[in-house]
Amino acid sequence: MARKLFKRWLPTPEKMREHRSVRVFGSLLHDPNLWHLNRRSVTVAFFLGLFIAFVPIPTQMLLAALAAIVFRANLPISVMLVWITNPITMPAIFYFTYKLGAVAMGIPPNTFHFELSWAWLAEEFTYLWRPLVLGCFLTGLLAGLLGAASIHILWRVNVVRRWRKRQESRLKKQ
Repeated sequence: MARKLFKRWLPTPEKMREHRSVRVFGSLLHDPNLWHLNRRSVTVAFFLGLFIAFVPIPTQMLLAALAAIVFRANLPISVMLVWITNPITMPAIFYFTYKLGAVAMGIPPNTFHFELSWAWLAEEFTYLWRPLVLGCFLTGLLAGLLGAASIHILWRVNVVRRWRKRQESRLKKQ
């Protein structure tokens, strides 16, 4: 069931290979392990995608694809999960990660007024980057671990349930 659910929602390997964000990897995308739907590849993909979703850089999809290639995880899942941080959710998520990083560092969070300009970013980022990066790392690590553990457990429960059904069905036939 888990495999069928993922297959229903994931794009085909051909469609993913054509996507401009992963096309730069060329022949590396022909590795069949990047497209397998098994417990290991999906679990690792969940960890990578959720962890990279909290990395505050603009090339998250590219980084997720590279990580999936390096760790031989399911590429579509890892790339799709980085969209948790999208232009709509990004301000709230990164504000939360900044606050978490400030608390973890033991410094009082600065109150600031956000302006969408390079001047504001250049001036304020010197004060914000350390707690932001620490908060992003902690949040990404926690989200990745929770996501990977959840998928691993759910996948295992599903396999055990199917195994028991087959076993009961064999016993009924005897």
